[in-house]
Formats: sequence, structure tokens, C-alpha cells
Amino acid sequence: MRRVPRLITDWRTALPLACGAAVLGFGGLYAAGLAHAGDTIADGTRVRGVDIGGMTRTEAQAVLDRELGPEAAAPIPLRIDGRAAQAAPAAFGLSLDTRATAERAARSGSDPFTVIGRLVLPAQERDLEPVIRTDGAAAAAEAERLAARTRTAPRDGAITFHDGTARATAPAAGVAVRAGAAADAVRTAYLEPRTQPVAVPVVRTRPAVDAGETERAMAEIAEPAMSGPITLTLAGKPVTLTPEAIGRHLRIEPGDDGVLRPDLDAEGLLADPDVARQTAALTRPSRGAVLEVDPATKRVVVAEDGRSGIQVTAKALRDAVLPLLTRTGAAARTGVLAATEIPPKMTAEEARRLGIREQVSSFTVEFPAAPYRSTNIARAVELMNGSVVKPGETWSFNGTVGERTEANGFVDGIMIKDGRYVKSPGGGVSAVATTMYNAVFFAGLKPLEHGAHSFYIERYPEGREATVAWGTLDLRWRNDSGHAVYVRA
Repeated sequence: MRRVPRLITDWRTALPLACGAAVLGFGGLYAAGLAHAGDTIADGTRVRGVDIGGMTRTEAQAVLDRELGPEAAAPIPLRIDGRAAQAAPAAFGLSLDTRATAERAARSGSDPFTVIGRLVLPAQERDLEPVIRTDGAAAAAEAERLAARTRTAPRDGAITFHDGTARATAPAAGVAVRAGAAADAVRTAYLEPRTQPVAVPVVRTRPAVDAGETERAMAEIAEPAMSGPITLTLAGKPVTLTPEAIGRHLRIEPGDDGVLRPDLDAEGLLADPDVARQTAALTRPSRGAVLEVDPATKRVVVAEDGRSGIQVTAKALRDAVLPLLTRTGAAARTGVLAATEIPPKMTAEEARRLGIREQVSSFTVEFPAAPYRSTNIARAVELMNGSVVKPGETWSFNGTVGERTEANGFVDGIMIKDGRYVKSPGGGVSAVATTMYNAVFFAGLKPLEHGAHSFYIERYPEGREATVAWGTLDLRWRNDSGHAVYVRA
């Protein structure tokens, strides 16, 4: 009988052979796929919508630089409590690494299944995330700078006065960026699609004076204060304070407890032209006894006795006005302005007791007429006239006349400073200083401080001139005569 050959071997032999053949086949396909793909990225590969499939790493990097580079460097729009701002990615330590992104794309397409699939299957689309580099220290530092740039302090509710009308300023909360949260928000938003600016988390700080307190102060203080004039009686005569004058010197200020209270600048109100004009007619300065030389006897006599003055102080005005501020109606806004009696600097009897009997010196300086010079010289003379310097005392020009300012009655004039003519209040008073210095010189009294001009002035005696400058140069002398000295200017 003829035997038929066996075509099927034992399974223990066939299975390894089959597996080996499959592996060889799979490996062959993988090798063929790698050879076919070469150094290119799998077709259908996209990074944030940019197709880099079929490109080499270098080509993909160039495309990503071109397509995503501008967006990666562009400022990120922010919204901070309704305000627009921007974040520079580089400042926050954020950057797009296109080279690493291309490398990732190439590596992610080199696995066997993807390689073999590229041989036998249609291209599969896949989206890859870009490689983003971050610098935490830079992000934290820039977030702190952003917080500092955009921080707003809380604004208290406030009340001001304009032309006799009260105006309220609404309070506002303070806003500060939370730096850590801002850094996180910018990092999360980087290269992500968006239709709105990135909202940055903030912390709010309440104002010390809130809307309720502002409204209360308006209703209870400010509006009544401007409701009409205040009429004060001084020496039986009315002194009218208009809302405009009051408003120029009234402040509504908060205390440490956040409560708004009135604060009146009484000195400013007293000096306000609308008020000073009225009080000047009802007050007078004190005057010391006036001494003169009797032409017949050549002896010093009392020509006029001293006279008390009547003065209104800032404290008296404040005490009169503040209780009336919050009242309304003409009858309720009336009061009395107390006057203070100022005793004379020296009475006739006091002058006689000083024992001043004769004139010890006299001096006169001629000066060219000029309106500013006449005003300033007259004011300086007014302030020093009647000075009494007792034995051992020191007389000071600056201490007696005071600073030469508009408030002290002086006007701008020409004076010498650092060797140049300049305009300054009090220009011309050196004529008074020179006159006093020469009178002291001929009286034989002891000079303590004086200084000459920086260049010679012809109308002054050579070597016997004196100038003064507030805060730097004074004219001072001591009465070492053993007797009281009276200055008549």
C-alpha cells in the first residue's frame, strides 16, 4: 500500500514557527515603515491647529516658530477689577519651545503601531500639546510687580466745599492683585484660545469712611453749614460770615474711628478778606506810651499815654462758629463774638519809672523813592517803633520786625542776594537796619551782630551799614548803658 506524506507537523513545532514568522513579518513592516517615513513627522499631526505632518523636525520647528511664535510672545490681555492690563509672557517666565515640540511630535509617531499604520492605513489626525517652558521665580517676581503697579488704595468718602456748596466724594474700595493667583492665571492662559481677557483674582480693602458715614455727614454737618450766613455780634455790631467764606476754611475730617467731624481753620477764617474787613472796623491794636523830646527843655517826656487794644482771637471765632454750623434758619445761626482786651505795652506811669530822660543819639538815612521801598520801610518802622530795651537786654531786628512776608505786611521789592539784585518780600528794609545800626553806634551801645551788603551802596556811610536776611543774618545789639533805652522811629 502506498503511504501519503504528512503535511501537518506537530503543533508544538508549528506554533513557534508561526510566531517567528509573524514577528519577522511585523518587524519587516516596522522596518519598512521607518524606511518609508524617514525623519518625517506622522501625517495629520497638529500643534494648536498648525499642521506639521510629513515634515522633518527642522521644518516643523520653523513652521511652529512662524505660526505660533508671534502668539507665544504677544502680551496676554488681563482684566483687573474692571481695568485693562497686560502680561508679557517673557516677564512671567513663559516661552514656547518649538524645537522640543517638534522632537516630541517626531517621537510620538515612532512607535511600531503608528509606523506600520502609516504604511497600510489612511493618515490619522492627532493634536499634540506644545512644550512650554516655565520659570517659577520669574513668574512670582513679575506677579509682585504687577500687583504693585495696579494696586489702588481705598478712597474714603469725603466732603469738600466750593463757592458755598457742599460736595460729596463717594468712597471706593482698595484693590490689590493676589500675586500668586495672578501668576497661576497667566500660566494657565498662556497659548490657550480665549475670547475675553484673563480675569486676575484680587483682594478688596474697605475704606475707613463708607458711603453711609459720608451721607450722614452731608445731611447733619455739611449741608446745614452751607445753608446760610452766620451772624455774630462784636461790640454791638454784626459780623456776617457767608457760606462762601465759611466753606473756604471748613474741613470735614475723619477721626481714627472713621467718623466725619467738622474742623474749622479759625485763623484762616479770621484773616479771610471778607471777615477781616468787618473785624478791622470794630477792633484796634494796643499802643504803648509815646515818648518825645521836649524842644524847650531837651528832656524826654510822655507825649501820649498807652492805650488798650481790642482784638478778636482765632479761638474766640472758633468757639462762636462751631456750635452754629449745624443749625439752620437765620435766628438759629446767630451768636456773640467775644473780644479780648489787649493791655498797652507800656503805660505813662511805667514809662516814667524807666527813668528815660534824654536823647542819646539820632540818625537819618535818605533813600530813593519807590512804592515798594516806602511800604516796606514804613512797615518795619511801625513794628520797631516804641521798643523798650532794659539794661542788659538784647534787641534783635528779626525778632522785633519778624519775617518779611505778605502776611506780615510786606510787599515784593528789590534786594541784594548773593551779589545780585532779586525780587523778594521786604526789599528796602536795609535802610531801616542801617539807620538803627548808626543810632546804636553813636549811642555807644554794644553791637552783637551785623553785616554789610555784598557790594557798596553810596547812600550809606562807609563802614557803617547793615543789612538783614531772615534766618541767616540779623542786626542785634545789647543795652550795656545801665539805663533803659526807648526806640523812637
